[in-house]
Amino acid sequence: MMKWEFKDGIPIYLQIISHMRNDIASGVMPPGSRIPPVRAFAGEIGVNPNTMQRALTQLESEGLLYTQRTNGRFVTEDETVMKKLRNDLSETYIRELFRNLERLGMNRKDIVEAVRRWNEQPEHRPSID
Repeated sequence: MMKWEFKDGIPIYLQIISHMRNDIASGVMPPGSRIPPVRAFAGEIGVNPNTMQRALTQLESEGLLYTQRTNGRFVTEDETVMKKLRNDLSETYIRELFRNLERLGMNRKDIVEAVRRWNEQPEHRPSID
């Protein structure tokens, strides 16, 4: 694993949480997968172990991670928690999309129409395996 790049002005632990939420939702960190020990994980991504512990504790409080006493931390396998995570992330991305397009002068009706047109283009449809 490579060191992560962090942005100035946002606490690192919040950036770790955001990154891990995305990795969990997308399956990069699949349900049931083991999270490296705090010190090892912190070293892999180039942060202080206390910062990593703070992020992991928050993710555990959200139900995205759980601890097995002698085996370490794992990604949740709870589908309800996973569905809520995906819904929360999708709302965040949609809000950002609308905010960015409204800055360009588009109103909500125009944005919805643009998304509909985009979705109808064959190259944007998901492939069926």
